[in-house]
Amino acid sequence: MREPLLKVESLTKAFPIRSGLLKRQTGAVQAVNGVDFHIDAGETLGLVGESGCGKSTTGRCVLRLIEPTSGDIIFEGKNVRALDGGALRALRRDIQIIFQDPYASLNPRMSVGAIIGEALVIHKLAKTGREFDDRVVSLLETVGLKADHRTRFPHEFSGGQRQRIGIARALAVEPKLIICDEPVSALDVSIQAQVINLLEDLQQKFGLAYLFVAHDLSVVEHISRRVAVMYLGRIVEMAESRALYASPKHPYTEALLSAVPIPDPKVKRQRIRLSGEVPSPANPPSGCHFHARCPIAKPLCSKEVPKLKQSADGHWVACHLR
Repeated sequence: MREPLLKVESLTKAFPIRSGLLKRQTGAVQAVNGVDFHIDAGETLGLVGESGCGKSTTGRCVLRLIEPTSGDIIFEGKNVRALDGGALRALRRDIQIIFQDPYASLNPRMSVGAIIGEALVIHKLAKTGREFDDRVVSLLETVGLKADHRTRFPHEFSGGQRQRIGIARALAVEPKLIICDEPVSALDVSIQAQVINLLEDLQQKFGLAYLFVAHDLSVVEHISRRVAVMYLGRIVEMAESRALYASPKHPYTEALLSAVPIPDPKVKRQRIRLSGEVPSPANPPSGCHFHARCPIAKPLCSKEVPKLKQSADGHWVACHLR
């Protein structure tokens, strides 16, 4: 069996809580708590869940923009956590990121050509000025922008155009995996579709793999081959996209999908309303983190942490009752 492009095992990230005059650690926010998944070459894994569940932190830990607390991140057989210096810089040619906010992720003092070409300079991928200019123009045209846009500045572009610039920047070093950190959540719905279609076209053209982080389930269904659902730092369900949307196993996934609007007024879907609020990751519930809001919870759920186990072919679920 072929090895996956990326394998994440038992990944955890805890942010310390400090207080008092001496800023001693008095607790920790468990943002990511024992996450496991893999991504094959050329596939898209969607990572979904409510705001604050640890999706973006997971993506940034993979790239080591945030240092993980523990766990293994294996990319093409190499442990990312063991790399430093030049080896880590070389890895970032293969793994890139598209940020959520196209207004904050581009340097307003740099021209578009300099933003896209910065990675070419850092990784020494353009030997001459002519080669640099040709590569920048090619990248702009690849994402649907014009060659003369390279002399302009970010404030002269719309949100959708800025996100295209961010995509071109990520493509500059010819990566194998791109972390898409909610790349369309800040855009209008009509522009979202254009950006999603662009990402799919680029995937087919360059054989890219995506870790697609989002909270919009309809967007994730469209672009992902497999979907992982996170709740309070843990993956509670993972399956092929069609299987998960057609037959969710975990009560949390069922509740999420019941809230997705259906564009057919004749189709009625029963809304599942969860009780209570999302618990604090600084003080999560014992056992299954979802048990306090789960409509089918039993006493066992508050005592033991459910393991992510396979319930059907390729369908994994962390629930004592499913």
